[in-house]
Amino acid sequence: MTNTPSSARDVYERTRPFALTLLLGAAAFTIAMAGVSSIADIIGPVFLALVITVTLHPIRRRLERYRLPEWVASIIMLLAAYLLLFLLTLALIVSVAQLAALIPGYTAQINEAVASVGNTLRDLGVKQDQINAVVNAVDPAQLVDLAMSVLSSTLGVVSNLFFLFTVLLFMAFDTDSTRRSLATLGERFPYPVAALANFARGTRNYMGVSAGFGLIVAVLDGIALQIMGVPGAFVWAVLAFVTNFIPNIGFVIGVIPPALIALLDSGPGTMIAVIIVYSVINFLIQSVIQPRVVGDAVGLSAMLTFLSLVFWTWVIGPVGALLAVPLTLLTKALLVESDPRTRWAIPLIAGTPAPGKEPESKAATEPLQEEPLG
Repeated sequence: MTNTPSSARDVYERTRPFALTLLLGAAAFTIAMAGVSSIADIIGPVFLALVITVTLHPIRRRLERYRLPEWVASIIMLLAAYLLLFLLTLALIVSVAQLAALIPGYTAQINEAVASVGNTLRDLGVKQDQINAVVNAVDPAQLVDLAMSVLSSTLGVVSNLFFLFTVLLFMAFDTDSTRRSLATLGERFPYPVAALANFARGTRNYMGVSAGFGLIVAVLDGIALQIMGVPGAFVWAVLAFVTNFIPNIGFVIGVIPPALIALLDSGPGTMIAVIIVYSVINFLIQSVIQPRVVGDAVGLSAMLTFLSLVFWTWVIGPVGALLAVPLTLLTKALLVESDPRTRWAIPLIAGTPAPGKEPESKAATEPLQEEPLG
C-alpha cells in the first residue's frame, strides 16, 4: 500500500527527534523576537492598547445586559480607556516634573556624601586614581535615575497619544466582531480559541489585581512618607503604583529612591524607617496577599515570572517590565495552549503538578462560543 503525502508527513512527525523539534522552535522563536525588538516602538503601544481593551471588557459586558446598542457600548468603552490614559499620563507628568525639581536641591548633600566616601576609601589605602574614577563617575541625578527611567519610559509609551488613541478606537469598535469571529472559529479550532480566552482572563485578572493592590500600596506608602516628612511623597507614591506591575523586583525599584532622599534630607534614622515601612507594607501586600488573590488564574511559576521580566525588558525595553506578565501569557497561549501536542508543558509553566484541562467536547467549548473574551 502506497503512503499518501499526509500519511508520510504523519510518520515523519512521529519519528522526528524531540531535540530537533526543540532546536527548530528555538531558532524560529529567536528570529521572531529579533523582529519584535526591531519594532518595539510599535509593539509597546499596540499591546498596551490590547491590554487596556481586555481589562475593560467586563464594562462592555455589563452595558450589554442593559441592551444598549453596540456603538453606544463601544463609545463608552473608548471614553473609559481614554479617561484611564489621561489620569495615568497626568500623574506621570506631575511626578516627573516634581522629581526633576527635587533632584537639584540635594546636589550639595550628594557631593558631600561622595567626598566622604572618597576620604574613607583613601583611609583604607585605595589609590587616588581609583578614588577619582569613583568620584567622577557619580552624578547626583543617577541616584534616582532608576525611578526616573521607570516613570519616563511609561510616559513615553502613553505620550504617543495619537497613535495609541487611534489603536484604542479601532479595538473598541472591533471588539464585537472579533468576539463573534472567535465564537465561530471555536467550533473548528477549539484549542486556539480556548487559549486566547485564557490569555484574556489571565491578563484581566493580573491587571485588575495589580492595579487594585498597587493603588493600596501607593496610598499607604504616600501617607507613611508624608508622616515621616520625606520630600516628594506624591512622586514616590506614583512610583510605587507603577512598579507594582513589575513582578519580583518592583518593590526594590520603588524603595531605593525615597530611602536615598530620606538619607540625604533627614539622616540614617529616617532612611531605615522608610525601608522598614516599605518592607512591611509592600511585602505583606505584594508577596503574601496579592499572589493568593491572583492564585492559579495566571498560571505562571515564580521563576518564569522573573525570567519573563528580564526577557521582555531586553526585547522591547523598559515598558517590557510593565507588560512582562501579559506578554508571557500571550506567548504561552500562542505557543503552548493552542496546540494539544505542546500542552504537556502547561504544568511546568504553571509550577503545579496538575495537568491543564483540555476542551475535549463541544460542551467544554460552549462558554467560549458565548463569550470568547470573557
